[in-house]
Amino acid sequence: MSDTSPPHPLTEILTSLRDRVMGVSESVLSTADGLLVVADTDSSHAESVAALAAATLGVGRRMADQAGVGALREVVARCGSGHVIVMAVGDRALLTVMGDDGLDLAALQRESPATVERLSRALAADVAR
Repeated sequence: MSDTSPPHPLTEILTSLRDRVMGVSESVLSTADGLLVVADTDSSHAESVAALAAATLGVGRRMADQAGVGALREVVARCGSGHVIVMAVGDRALLTVMGDDGLDLAALQRESPATVERLSRALAADVAR
């Protein structure tokens, strides 16, 4: 009998995103107030990413409100050797995606709505239990 337990369904969703979008290296799902839910990471400190994602999205939401451009969907940071994207998953969760310099942003834009929807459904099912 194996000692390894099956991966958490939320982790499987994150891994699936990494497999479908070239350049996605890591991702973190957190609560809107910055607590870690699950992570698909190798080198990032997931708890720190979760906390910073909450702050990032909070500032982004205030900027969107001030600019009067509607509800914020995501914040994209283009960095020297990669990207960090923070996306709202409903009102209570955040998805942070980290990618290398070759991140296919167009593919991420195509794939992220379905990923966010899957995460939302999985989180709602988890709460309903």
